Amino acid sequence: MSPDGVPFTIIDTSSRPEDSDKVDEELLAADVIILTYACDRQATLESLTAFWLPRLRDLGVKVPVIVAACKLQHENQKAGIEEAMQPVMQQFPEIEISIGCSASMNLKVLDVFSFAQKSVLYPLEPLYFRNSNTLKPRFARALKRIFILSDRNRDSSLNNAEFNDFQAKYFIGPVPQSAIQLLVKYLRKKYPEGVNEHGLTLAGFQSLHADFKKIWHREVPWAMLRKFGYMDDIRLADHLIPPLTRAPDQSVELTNEALAFLKKVFVEFDVDCNGILQPEELEELFFTAPESPWTGPPYKDAADENVVGENGITGLSLEAFLSKWALMTLIDPTFSVKNLLYIGYTGDPSSAIRVTRRRSFDRKLQHSERDVIQCFVFGPRSAGKSSLLKSFIRWPYSEIYNPTNEDHYAVNVVDDSMGKKKYLVLREIPEDGVKGLLANKESLASCDIAIIVHDRSDESSWRASSKLLVDIAAHGEDSGFEVPCLIVAAKDDQVSFTMAAQESTRVSQDMGVEAPIPISLLLGNLNDLFLRIVTAATKHPHLSIPETDVGKSRKLYTRLVNNTVLFVSVGAAVAIVGVTLFSAGKNAQVS
Repeated sequence: MSPDGVPFTIIDTSSRPEDSDKVDEELLAADVIILTYACDRQATLESLTAFWLPRLRDLGVKVPVIVAACKLQHENQKAGIEEAMQPVMQQFPEIEISIGCSASMNLKVLDVFSFAQKSVLYPLEPLYFRNSNTLKPRFARALKRIFILSDRNRDSSLNNAEFNDFQAKYFIGPVPQSAIQLLVKYLRKKYPEGVNEHGLTLAGFQSLHADFKKIWHREVPWAMLRKFGYMDDIRLADHLIPPLTRAPDQSVELTNEALAFLKKVFVEFDVDCNGILQPEELEELFFTAPESPWTGPPYKDAADENVVGENGITGLSLEAFLSKWALMTLIDPTFSVKNLLYIGYTGDPSSAIRVTRRRSFDRKLQHSERDVIQCFVFGPRSAGKSSLLKSFIRWPYSEIYNPTNEDHYAVNVVDDSMGKKKYLVLREIPEDGVKGLLANKESLASCDIAIIVHDRSDESSWRASSKLLVDIAAHGEDSGFEVPCLIVAAKDDQVSFTMAAQESTRVSQDMGVEAPIPISLLLGNLNDLFLRIVTAATKHPHLSIPETDVGKSRKLYTRLVNNTVLFVSVGAAVAIVGVTLFSAGKNAQVS
């Protein structure tokens, strides 16, 4: 058992050739490896560099390696050991330390195992680059967040009181004034930029933690990181976020408290006050997170990032900034709340998000109060789905066709008919992905409304989209997660195929949805499509729900059965009342 209460097992491996496979298994399963050689036998040290260390690399072992220089006779040998190991450690930076020891003299043996335990419990790999005291980016970003949270008066330095509070809260207790003065003196000498007239700067705070590696106080940064909720990968632990209990047709949105915080953050990092966040300002905003959450899919290029600011520079407007947060909260609420905490949200994590009402209940009440509307965009290839998403975030129209092979998102703000801002999320479903999506019974539960896009100049596109509409309707009827649908007739600038209007009108009437909405992305005529999507999803969520012939028959049968049961029940009740009255009358006559 380690001093931290963590049990550990020591395995002495065999050197017999026939046990080689078993040794490899043990090496791959180990949390730390101790390699030994004899100080008085140079051949054993050469064995480490020629056999054991290359073997670990060939196996792909990534755990800490400790070298124990055994049979140490006296302390004076330590300088020779360090000299002998220096080129070895340069060649094999996975070696964390070499320790001279002697079992016969009971010298430093416990130190070897103690250091091995610490290398697992307090790993250096996530914190520092090997063979240097340089902080890794994720550790540096975590330190900046911790510094900012501790800097209560926001003057970019920790004064004596703030530093004392930091020590008392996250370590063993307050620091004596004399110790603080020694620390300041040390920093002024070694890191002049580490202190200013107000106290310890961020540079000094980070430099101190870089020094902890050199003096082997590896447990100090880890004690602090874990107090602030970080795990071994320098990310916040999942258990900091309260678990969400929700039905498949419920979604998660940011609360007004979280939105107010984000608006404040936006203003704070809009350094030039031009109403937008430029890429460098956005990077600075997320510098206290492990990395920017929006550099890759599905968030990259999901909002309008080319808004022109007051000084003519383009960037992310407040609406686009909040739109990305709305999308992130919809897709991955836990990830969203973690990023709120990374950038300085100090409220209770549960106060940042709320679970919406069930969509099935919205349809019964015939209205929805959601602020974030998710719209699935279906359609065959070349129908114009991707171009529609791009137009939603104000990208210029392009004739170049780039087929989409995976789900793609676009999010923006839409003012509803009452002037209230709604965040509309368009999720493009590739034609090849529809079958896999509908294979999941709950796949449409998170969908507020679906649109089916077709090229009105291409009859085969219309046929494919009408089949998609039937498939979506059938899935909703079978799963119970029915969704309102709108048909979008794209490329209205082109000549439609023969009988296009009659066909589309017939299908929409037969299936109980609105008539197709014609749009032309080329001409910029969208026919208020996005407002109509929001209106249908929030004001009339019970309408435009497509029905198949099978679904209609099923509903008719259910209605007949219910009416029959009602008729029988009413008839039985009347008969009972009649018999009761007859009996009462008869008794009255006898009397």
